[in-house]
Amino acid sequence: MLGKDLIISFRPKQWIKNLFVLAALIFAQKFLDKQALVLSLLAFFAFCLISSSVYLINDVADAEKDKAHPLKKNRPIARGTLSKPVAVWAAIILLIAAVFISFKLGFWFLIILILYWLLNLFYSFYLKNLVILDVIAVSLGFVLRVIAGAVAIGVVFSSWLLLCTFFLTLFLALGKRKNEMLHISGNSTRGVLANYSLDLLNQMNAVVLPSALLAYALYTFNSKHSQWLMLTVPVVLFGLFRYLYIIDKKNGSDNGPADDLLLDRPLQLTVLIWVVMVIVILIKFNY
Repeated sequence: MLGKDLIISFRPKQWIKNLFVLAALIFAQKFLDKQALVLSLLAFFAFCLISSSVYLINDVADAEKDKAHPLKKNRPIARGTLSKPVAVWAAIILLIAAVFISFKLGFWFLIILILYWLLNLFYSFYLKNLVILDVIAVSLGFVLRVIAGAVAIGVVFSSWLLLCTFFLTLFLALGKRKNEMLHISGNSTRGVLANYSLDLLNQMNAVVLPSALLAYALYTFNSKHSQWLMLTVPVVLFGLFRYLYIIDKKNGSDNGPADDLLLDRPLQLTVLIWVVMVIVILIKFNY
């Protein structure tokens, strides 16, 4: 049972978030380069380890609060089937393993990885209780993933790509807060929700959603493949709207966008279509 409880606490479903590490591999047209592919996969694995380390520490810190949550009370640490000392040691081992992998990816990758870990620790113990800064911190974590992916394969990251990442993930984070308010606020252990309102979240999304779409559109227009990459803009727009629909009408998952993507077939199909379109366009006009 110990092994099973540890794996559950690693939250492997959330590793899907680390796919942002591969963004530079795709948009720098390095996905047919075997060495770049291997380095990107190592970077992805390092972020999976470091994120699981953070999840364990977060669960240890929030164990008492999680016991009062309708879903989080079933987490191994909250229900007492995984002891806090074991969880802390597991978190340390995962951190060391991630750092070891980082040595193969260069000094600056290691620095970014450590910054990501520190940002998430700061979030777990402080920032998650500060309105607005909580969702910005989440978005910055994704931006660091993209930068790390670019550093790992030695390419210059696009400022437009970073803007796209920031606004897109900020939109997703705001959507998660809205879902928590709509469906579980009465049982939520997230104290920062008291400082949000549906009106505020809707107003923030009214700014962030068009910003995300505009940043992506400008990125495609500034690409040397622009006459074709811009064809993916409607697909991105549908994906953003579909996520809004899930939150408003279908009761999005408490675990956020990662579970929504894993559970919603139309959203999965949208992401698949977008990935295929981007890769085909980049291959056709670059190789």
